[in-house]
Amino acid sequence: MLISEIYVSRQGEGRLTGQESVFVRTSGCNLRCDFCDTPYTSWQPDGRPMTVDGIAAAVGAYPVRYVVITGGEPMLDRNIITLTCNLREAGYHITIETAGTIFREVDCDLMSISPKLSNSTPAVERAGEWSRRHERTRINLSAVQKLIDEFDFQLKFVVIRPDDVVEIQSFCRSLENVIPEKILLMPEGIDQQTLNCRSEWLESLCLQYGYTFCPRMHIRWYGNKRGT
Repeated sequence: MLISEIYVSRQGEGRLTGQESVFVRTSGCNLRCDFCDTPYTSWQPDGRPMTVDGIAAAVGAYPVRYVVITGGEPMLDRNIITLTCNLREAGYHITIETAGTIFREVDCDLMSISPKLSNSTPAVERAGEWSRRHERTRINLSAVQKLIDEFDFQLKFVVIRPDDVVEIQSFCRSLENVIPEKILLMPEGIDQQTLNCRSEWLESLCLQYGYTFCPRMHIRWYGNKRGT
């Protein structure tokens, strides 16, 4: 697997916010989100090849029982099946952070699915053919439904404008077995000022529709930098 970084930090997003975890960040992505905050795993992917055993050994070097496999898009590599099996056998709690475009039979305790809205599509001027490819493949409803049916999950949406909620509602109506409490709305931004401005109206929207507000606490704690 191509690995960008492995590090310990506190989970900054979602249901397990604050939980100390080992983050395994894979490199490589099948999408090109305009607002991607880890371009070193998508737009300009870097990293080093590691075996599943090597990754498991690196995780085991930390005295932490929670593991977050993220990216990029960690479900791209079929080796994630073996990796999560090994981590489960070693007794870890496993979160997988995915855009929900790919389904695999993995071992996972929390599937953190972040479907990409139209606000994620980059302009043709910036991305060329990737703009059309991203827009064409950013949603895979059947894959999302399988992930929801198979795993404990949270649906985490990146929100830029208040009217993004209309698209979120339409998307969720296309799925079965989704309750509002499992829908998390997260403000887009990589600096605290932007997050604060968007949080002012986003928290109100969450209260209005029964969704869960999802702050990006790692930005508040550490700023926008690698290894956090």
